[in-house]
Order: sequence, then C-alpha cells, then structure tokens
Amino acid sequence: MLLRVVLAPDDIRRLLIEEIPETLEGFKLILRTKLNLGYEFVIQYEDPDFQNELINLNCPTELPKDKATLKIIQKMPPDQHLVTVSDSSTLDTASLSSASSSTETSPPDMMKNWSEPFSIPTFSYDVELKLKRGNEAYAKDGSRIEVLKGLKSEILDRLVGEMFRIDAYPSQVQIEEVAKALVEKHPCLREVGSTDGWYCWKYSLNFKMGNYRHKLRAAGCTAVLVNKTRMFEDGKTKRKIKKPRRSETNFLPDIPDEDTFTSLEEDRKTLLMEFKKVNPNNKIIDAAMANTYALRRKEIVDDEPLVSMVKSRWPALFSERQILAEFSRLMSTDLLSSFFGGLDEYLPRFLDLFRKKDHIAELQDIVRWLDAHDSNQNKRTAVLLGMPHFLREEPSSFLKTCEPTDPVEDTLKGTSVGILIVSEEIGRYVVPIETNDICLVLEEQLAVMNISDIPKAFGLMMGLMYALNVDYPKHLKYTFEVMQKLFLNVGGCSCSSRVNGLRNRLLYKKL
Repeated sequence: MLLRVVLAPDDIRRLLIEEIPETLEGFKLILRTKLNLGYEFVIQYEDPDFQNELINLNCPTELPKDKATLKIIQKMPPDQHLVTVSDSSTLDTASLSSASSSTETSPPDMMKNWSEPFSIPTFSYDVELKLKRGNEAYAKDGSRIEVLKGLKSEILDRLVGEMFRIDAYPSQVQIEEVAKALVEKHPCLREVGSTDGWYCWKYSLNFKMGNYRHKLRAAGCTAVLVNKTRMFEDGKTKRKIKKPRRSETNFLPDIPDEDTFTSLEEDRKTLLMEFKKVNPNNKIIDAAMANTYALRRKEIVDDEPLVSMVKSRWPALFSERQILAEFSRLMSTDLLSSFFGGLDEYLPRFLDLFRKKDHIAELQDIVRWLDAHDSNQNKRTAVLLGMPHFLREEPSSFLKTCEPTDPVEDTLKGTSVGILIVSEEIGRYVVPIETNDICLVLEEQLAVMNISDIPKAFGLMMGLMYALNVDYPKHLKYTFEVMQKLFLNVGGCSCSSRVNGLRNRLLYKKL
C-alpha cells in the first residue's frame, strides 16, 4: 500500500508498505520503524465515506485500498493524559482510540529493559471493562470469564507487541513470566483445567510471537530480517539468533526512509576522507557517524566482520570520542559517567572485601600499593585490577604490560581482548605510577591508543565491545558482568549466582 504520511505541515512523507498488518499494534510498529518515530502517537486517516475528513484509525482494515493519507498526531505525556476505566466513563471515538493506545511504548529499535515482574500493559477500553467486571466476579465467587476468540486475540496482540519492544526473541522463561503476570493482574483469566492457571496462555503467547515476527519480517523489520533462515553449503540451517543480549536499546535500527544503502555508503567514504586529514573536522565526523549508524550496525551485526575489517572501513569508531558517541547511540546513556558513577558507589565496599582476602596474594599486593599511593583515581585502578582475582578469574591474558622498547607483536600474541600498559616502571611497582601509553587490544592488534589512565581504559573497553558486538572473554565473564550490571547498571535484573552473591555482599552494611 502507498501511504502519504503527514507528520507536520512541513514534513510530509511518501511511504510504501508491501503488506499491511492486521492489527493496529503491528501497523504502529512498522510506522515507528520506517519513520523513526520516538514518541507516542495517534493515527488518523482520510475517510472517503466522510468527504476525506480525518478519522481515528482503530484497525488497519479500515484504510482505503491501494493508497491512503495518514496524519500522525503526537500524544501528550502520560502524566498529562490519563484515562480511568470506570462505570460512569463516557468516551467518544477519539478518546476510545487514545485509551487503547495510551500505553504504547518505544519503537523496536529503541528497546527498554525487561522488568521483573513483567508489567502488563493497559488494553483497549472495552477489553479493560470486561476484565474489570470479570475480576470483580472472581473476587466475589471465584468465577472466570469466557475468553472468546476476539477477546483472546486482542489480549495476545497487545502483550506480544509489548514483548517485542523489549526483546524480539524472548526466552521461554520470559514468556512464562508474562503468562504468570497476566493471570496475577487479571485472575478472571485463570484457566480452570490448569494447575498454575496460565499454561495455555504461555503456549498461545509463544505461538503468537512467532506469527508476529513472521509478519514483521514480511514488512521489512530489520530486527527480524537479520535472522532470516540461512543455509550452509552442506544444507544445514544456521540457528544463531542475533538479538540484543546486553540490554542494547538501539541494537539494529532500520535504514532511514530518506536514505539508501548507496547514499550511506557515499557518506561513509566522505567520512573516511575527512578522518584521514591532518586536521579533521570533528563536527563533520560526528554528524557523519550519527547519520551512518544504521549502516554500520547492519554490517557489524549481520556480517560479523573481523575487527581489522571494521577498522579499515570505520577508523573513526576506534577513537575515544566516537566510542563514547556510539555507546550513547546504542544504549541511550553516557558511558563514562555511568561507569565511574557505579564504580565509585562500590569503591569502599570493594576495598573492605579486598583487605579481608589475605589469602589471595595478588589482592594483598594491590592493597599495599594503594596504601602507598592513595588517591581516588588509584582506588578505581585497584578495584578494577583486583576484581578478577576476587572473582577467582585469571586476568593475565587480559592485562598486558611491556616496556617501550619491547616488541609489541610478541606481547600481544594470543590476546583476543585485552588492555596493554606501556611503562618504563614495569617490575618496580605492582601498578606503574607513570605510563607511556595505555591501549585497547582486540584480535592481537592495537585497537585504541593514547588512553590517559587505567580506569578510563576499562570504561572504553566496555564501550568498544558494545560498539563492535564482541562477546566478553570467557575467562573473565564474571568481571565483565560486574562492570556491565553493577557499574553501568545495565541488565542488572538478572545476574549469575556469583555476581549476585557479590552484589549482596557489597550492599551489606556490615561484613
């Protein structure tokens, strides 16, 4: 269908959608993705039955065939626009549509984190009214409502749309959480023949989620297109699912409608030429990096190139300035302020724990070094360098040191991910006081150089691994989990047992 979409008097766009979804949720999802809409909105369309007057859209099937004109109206913030379901409520068509869509969340390429317990969204007005009556009857005599096909479909569509905006590929445990949360909030939906009361809801959500992804794939949604079935040469199916695994909020955005792969590739070449200048213009580089973000993410996530290839095509990405900017685009938060804020919060508790581990020689060496060179910056360094030892991990292949005259190639051999400290004081102190250089290492190559201090190197390493979609090193998985979930406060709702135990100890007032 060909659409004329009015966003503002001076912003009217032409949009072609091959297949229109059956539900309003799915249609809104496509519009958000294609038009990069980061706000709540109501859709109106020109109805030929009323001389092309604008009418609120309640279902995509109401649209005229072949082509239509839409108007997107940004909604008021939730605190300014609240709808309460009550017996005395009287709503016209416009407010009814507003109530049904008042809980729309962010677009799929700007996801939020999975909450525990799962927050059941508000359904359309008529569904909420039925559930309200049903819950009252359940509280009175334990009776359940009859879930007819139409009611069940509306509930599943709303839940699946909300789940997709958080995770396009939720796990069975997460789907189970949604089913549990649904019957806990609306006990009238509990299944009579089920012990737990939610088993069939879980099964239906699982099936509905698969259908929803299929529809979005047909509509061109990048988040699911990237996982379109591929075949190896021997005919076996490739099953690795590419999805946000570290709570990324802008993991794989679509190419903006006003751009194409060809135009973005030209922008990349212009960016490359500017970056290679003796005195490059940072404003031009910043703008070009922001504009080509979707192309870069598609290459990194879809093609999974070597770091050396990424560096040859996107050298600006391997600078401190652009690592910070890329992390902000990917996570919608500031990297270093979040990292140091979380680190500083736990500094005193970490150091107390370190001092009590007198049987770990490496920790005691670091503590003695800190006592001789006490400062807040050195406390950060001590915690970051001592944390792997405290978590019973081996950091020797991650933390590398060498003198300026040592051959770098020999030092980096076998280092897939690491931090290199170059200093003339190697061997004199546990941690060099003066450094010649601090570098980030990926795939046995220097990725980022000229970092001012060790704590910043750890923070930038986290940012670079997010930007390049690189897995954490297995031998330091708990160390990186702490940096992500405790320091950056990203995805902290679910931790491994070891990290969860550490967090509990850090939060104790007394050891």
